[in-house]
Amino acid sequence: MKLAQRLWIYQSERFPLAKTVPLLACFSAASITVSAVLAGRPLPGVSAYLIGFLLVFILFFQLRVADEVKDGEDDAKYRPERPIPRGLVTLRLIVSLGVATIPLGIILAVLHGSGLIWLLLLTWVWLSAMTFEFGVPAWLKARPVLYLLSHMAIMPLIDLMLTGIEWLPHGSAAPALWLFIALSFSNGCVLEIGRKLWAPENERVGVDTYSGLWGPRRAANIWLGFVGLSALLLMGVGIATGFAFAFGLITVVGVMVCTIVARRYVANPTPKAEKQMDTLAGLWVFGCYATAGFLPLALGGLP
Repeated sequence: MKLAQRLWIYQSERFPLAKTVPLLACFSAASITVSAVLAGRPLPGVSAYLIGFLLVFILFFQLRVADEVKDGEDDAKYRPERPIPRGLVTLRLIVSLGVATIPLGIILAVLHGSGLIWLLLLTWVWLSAMTFEFGVPAWLKARPVLYLLSHMAIMPLIDLMLTGIEWLPHGSAAPALWLFIALSFSNGCVLEIGRKLWAPENERVGVDTYSGLWGPRRAANIWLGFVGLSALLLMGVGIATGFAFAFGLITVVGVMVCTIVARRYVANPTPKAEKQMDTLAGLWVFGCYATAGFLPLALGGLP
């Protein structure tokens, strides 16, 4: 099989472009837009949005590469069907591709200017620390809550960089921007927990899931807690932009849907319910960013 074919299979299994590209496009565009809206500034040019998307795409691919590195031993033992353990591609190849994206990221940040390179480097420092589990892999793995929080801390760093594309040229960010950056942290937890709420028959020895750690009921309730936190932060963004009612309406409907689906999962944690939770986590996050970034535009929220 040719290399291009093997890489195409790899992306479909480990970095599916059909799901990843729309979410990252929404995330990056919303981050840049909400920074401008909260500050009462006109939107930046198309190049800012293009740079934002390319940078976040690079970073999320590098996150996937980091996972391959830190999970390599466990994958070989417990998930031999994954692309690297089964020999579809080598870890060296995937790491090489990740390293090859570093110069591109630097070029994009330098082209934008205004000190964006420093926010990118800060994100890379945290990503590097994550890759090697902050030097204490066994200690961190034994503390799953701390593991989750430490790894999700990269989300606000990525968002700080993305919003910086808009606010760095102006010298300062809007005071309320912290609400949106905090939303990225909470949404990261929603995604991470949501994709690890499994059906009991799908649980596997050596594979850590939150449903396996806490049980389906407690895990789903913790997931709903992060959904609730995201909802409060999204409402804060709505108040800051002057569209509290519209944001509130969308948020209430979203929380109701999440609650109904989570309760169904708790009552009957089947493989179908597992898939629904994973899908809903992605939809919730997509909806949060679409609402925060684009609803104010639709309602006339620019100067």
